[in-house]
Amino acid sequence: MFAKLTGIIDSTAQGSLILDVNGVGYFVQASNRTLSRIGDAGDPCALLVETIVREDNISLFGFCDALEKNWFVTLTKVQGVGAKAALAILTACPPENLGAVIASQDKAALTQADGVGPKLAARLITELKDKVGDIAPSGSESSVSTGNAGAGSAVTGNSLIDDALSALINLGYGRADAFTALSKAQAKAENDNLDLSALIKLGLQELNS
Repeated sequence: MFAKLTGIIDSTAQGSLILDVNGVGYFVQASNRTLSRIGDAGDPCALLVETIVREDNISLFGFCDALEKNWFVTLTKVQGVGAKAALAILTACPPENLGAVIASQDKAALTQADGVGPKLAARLITELKDKVGDIAPSGSESSVSTGNAGAGSAVTGNSLIDDALSALINLGYGRADAFTALSKAQAKAENDNLDLSALIKLGLQELNS
C-alpha cells in the first residue's frame, strides 16, 4: 500500500488533513505534532504513511518523520491500543520523549493521552520497556519535507541521538539503557542546542546517576 504521499495541503482539521496529490484528495489522520509542522493550506507537503486496512475501511495515517511512524506501528501492536489511541499517545508524549517516558515508567504522562487509563498505561510500559532502544528512524525516511521549513528542520535530534547512541554502545552500554539515558538527557535540555559531545556527556551522567 502507500508508504509516502507528496502533494499540496488542501485543508487541515483537528487530527487530520486532506492532501491533494495530482488532483486526488487523500484524507490523512495525523498527530498534533505532525499537523503543527506541515504548514498551511496551499503549502507543499510530503508525509510518510501507514495504511491500515479493515474489512469495510482503508485509513491513512501520516507522519512527518520515521521516528513517529515507527512508534505508531509499535504502539498499535499493544493489545488495546488502536490507531486513534496511538495518535493520542504521540500527541501527549512526543516520540522523541516517549522512550524516556516508558523507560521511567511514567504512567501519569501516558494517561494524559485521550483514551489511555492507568491499566493501559501499565500495559504499555510492561510490553514496551525492553523495546525502546530498538525504535529509531531508518535511512532516508528519517524526516520528510514540508511547507513549513522551520518546523521541518526542528524534527531534530534523531541523527544526533543515533550518533550518541552509537558512541555509548561502543563504550559498552546496552542499547536500551543508552537510548533511555540519551532521551532523558535531551528532554531535560530541550531548550539548549546540544552538540554531540554535550549529549554524550549528559547521557553518561544519566547512566551513572
